[in-house]
Amino acid sequence: MTIRSKSNIATLIVAVITLASLGAGDAASVVRAQGGVRGSRLVARAEAVTGDRFTVAVATPSGVRVVARTPPGAETLRAIDSGLAELFAIARRNGYRARLNHADYTVFIARADRTRDSGGAYSPDIALGAAQYAGSVYDQGGYVYAAGLVLSSQPCAFVIAEHDRDFQRIANVVRYEGEHLVLYHNDRQRYEATADHSRGGSHPILQ
Repeated sequence: MTIRSKSNIATLIVAVITLASLGAGDAASVVRAQGGVRGSRLVARAEAVTGDRFTVAVATPSGVRVVARTPPGAETLRAIDSGLAELFAIARRNGYRARLNHADYTVFIARADRTRDSGGAYSPDIALGAAQYAGSVYDQGGYVYAAGLVLSSQPCAFVIAEHDRDFQRIANVVRYEGEHLVLYHNDRQRYEATADHSRGGSHPILQ
């Protein structure tokens, strides 16, 4: 889907149409162990999707679990907190109450498969199989570039690409990925209507 506003994110924000539930304790099992990440089903899913090996687990100042290939910088951690804080404020204005705490979320940071879009703009994105986007404007020959991807509904988890600048873009992607999860836990009908962007629609969903 094309982003209507908020920076120049012109790639996809992808929600898993059938969200997996991996169990409430799975995020908690993503822990630091002698400098690495001890395995969990959530880590295994993220590694299968991205092809990366995640070896670092940290937390943002507000309590988001962050799992990455290399230690993320302070700017990245602040951007993740900022994107979720904005989402939570908007969600509350819409009357939603569930999953509005930073500690509810796990964010994976994967290697970017590209850093610039077709127009040359800075756009770190992840390559994914085209699936339902095959034949659409996003299809790059069997795959699409996604700014982010929801991995699990329970625990709430998604993956974004590594950035070395334009950290506001991280905040925007985090907010938009989080929208799918907030809707899943608060308004299933609206979630179902907006999860698959191959049918149209774009972010932000919540205003």
